[in-house]
Amino acid sequence: MLRKSITLNEVAEAAGVSTMTASRAINHQPGVSNRTRDVILKLAADMGYTANRSAQKQTSGRNRVIGVLAAELDNPFIGALVSGAVRAAAVAGHEVLIYSLVDHAGRPAGSVMNLLQQFTDGVIAVLPYQFDFVEQLSKAKHPVITIDNHSDHSTFPSISADSYGGARKAIEYLAELGHKRIAFVTGDEHLGSARDRHRAYDDSVKLLDLDNDPRLVLKGDYSLRSGQEAGHKILKLEHKPTAVFASNDMSAVGLMSVLQAGNMRIPEDISVVGFDDLPIASQIHPSLTTVKQPIAEMGRSAVNALLTLIAGIDVAASKFVLPTSFVIRDSVAPLK
Repeated sequence: MLRKSITLNEVAEAAGVSTMTASRAINHQPGVSNRTRDVILKLAADMGYTANRSAQKQTSGRNRVIGVLAAELDNPFIGALVSGAVRAAAVAGHEVLIYSLVDHAGRPAGSVMNLLQQFTDGVIAVLPYQFDFVEQLSKAKHPVITIDNHSDHSTFPSISADSYGGARKAIEYLAELGHKRIAFVTGDEHLGSARDRHRAYDDSVKLLDLDNDPRLVLKGDYSLRSGQEAGHKILKLEHKPTAVFASNDMSAVGLMSVLQAGNMRIPEDISVVGFDDLPIASQIHPSLTTVKQPIAEMGRSAVNALLTLIAGIDVAASKFVLPTSFVIRDSVAPLK
């Protein structure tokens, strides 16, 4: 025999409160004391109460659910972003519906778009490759926030970190230590962050009078594999660089593994700097000097901006650029 669903009225009766009070507590609305809210939430969980999102949508116009479109959840950077967004949404009393698009060149199926429109109040897009489906949501008056938007002319509000300033700081630090022959591993230049870091390298070469050698610019795509490929290219160079700035930590890790296997000591023979400050940066040997971007904060900022749009309020700016900082560890040394 199937167990009937627990109703909100039954939760309210068990807690000794009105149905309206129980609804406010479960939906994290004001007008309920913290103590009463905790009692109601515990009872709801113990009784197996499940909120009817469709009914909530019909009565309040809100689901209190945020959608997240993100590629490659196994990517440490994207994983940290989404984790920050989920935590921020929970604090605001919202749940998160996540859709991962593995095929960068593809787009979500129509059923996914319908799901997002029906069950979410707004969407955070961490998919920088194809934005036509995000435009579809926007045209349907569905609030959208993007992270690391690849388009310089996009009308969507976006959250990013100061990639240009962080990269300039990294290269300036290497130059201050006497390095002039500095290689650069590019990122995926579909992304605004990668283009900003490349521009910072080009500007630094000119402004700091560094070696301007096209062979020092090594194509990457933010992956471990592309860092490994860059390492093999460096090992083949007759006139090797004394330092390398990699566009992200994962490519820096791949680079370091190949250089060390090729009997290059880090930092005695070559210094390496990354970008992101992922957990692995402090765990490898030698630990990685890197630009720290506030990844979790980017996720939180995206949620806060989206909730502002959902409330019908325009965000203060079309682009939010969060500051970066520089973390000095053991992978860099002065030029001897």
